[in-house]
Amino acid sequence: MKFRNKLLISFCISIFAPILLAMIVLTVFFKIQVRTIQQTYGILERNVPEIKYLLMDVLIAVVVILLLTACMLSVWIYTSLLNPIKKLQIAAQNIKEGNLDFTLEVDSEDEIGELCRNFEEMRQRLKESAEEKISGEWENKALINNIAHDLKTPITALKGYAEGLIDGVADTPEKQEKYIRTIYNKANEMDTLINELTLYAKIDTNRIPYNFARINVTDYFNDCVEEIGLDLESKNIGLGYYNYVDDQVQIIADPEQLRRVIHNIIGNSIKYLNKQSGFINIRIKDVGDFIQVEIEDNGSGIAAQDLPYIFERFYRADAARNSATGGSGIGLSIVKKIIEDHGGKIWATSKESIGTVMYFVIRKYQEVINEQSIDC
Repeated sequence: MKFRNKLLISFCISIFAPILLAMIVLTVFFKIQVRTIQQTYGILERNVPEIKYLLMDVLIAVVVILLLTACMLSVWIYTSLLNPIKKLQIAAQNIKEGNLDFTLEVDSEDEIGELCRNFEEMRQRLKESAEEKISGEWENKALINNIAHDLKTPITALKGYAEGLIDGVADTPEKQEKYIRTIYNKANEMDTLINELTLYAKIDTNRIPYNFARINVTDYFNDCVEEIGLDLESKNIGLGYYNYVDDQVQIIADPEQLRRVIHNIIGNSIKYLNKQSGFINIRIKDVGDFIQVEIEDNGSGIAAQDLPYIFERFYRADAARNSATGGSGIGLSIVKKIIEDHGGKIWATSKESIGTVMYFVIRKYQEVINEQSIDC
């Protein structure tokens, strides 16, 4: 039986049962009163119908009032209870059919209204979850397309130089060394792309392996710059290194992941160095409780409208330029994730045709002094 029918039956019982009971009581009361009046005052029999009609009018008035009250209560209960339930039924049917683009609007403040609001929150979360799933699928497809596209170039080069060695095109030791070095460099490019893909999967599930340790800032960045300098020298790119931090300053960081941050930023700068005399400057500064790293280049720069989005995954300010230079499109998003997991922050400033400066900060290590040991 539907709730509407149950509600109707319950109202009929609750209204008509008192009416019948009132009629029985009034009838009995009427007979008793008539006999009493006759015995006491000697009222004639002909006056009895007038008293009966008077009591019947009173009974009819009571019945009409009860019926009107019942109708008003029925309408009020129906609109405040059944209408929200009907809306819930329609909303549930929409969700069943996979439609989440609707809004369940209920103004009541009772339990049914609270139920409807909870249902609306559930719909919103389902919609957000569905949108995240679609976005994740799009990102995965974009990553696969980018990786597949970027792997074609080194693979083609590997095949070409390997065939050159097989066919004897490299007929001198110098040519052979050049071919082998090129094959090695292209294999490194492929290894970098595969590592980015692996790290992206770990980032997506928040499972990046960190091995935090206490690091001396000066020693660490001296080693990094020495390693980077050899690579930049082979590419005829100038390198400037300026360390303004005391020799004793330390940070808590994962050396490998922090090195990945520096290499990704510099690798990104190298891609867009479009000048004959390219340079990269690295500055390490002490800014209170943090050390600030600045990596500056004189590349093509980034447009102002694109600058706020460069750390988003797969964002490409210039699709043609990115397809020419390669890259998975997740390098800077990986950098941002690592820096934020270190409790730091990263941002950038840039001017088109002049260059870009990447900044990131990491909190300095500070020993906590035990007050009890001081008191002792």
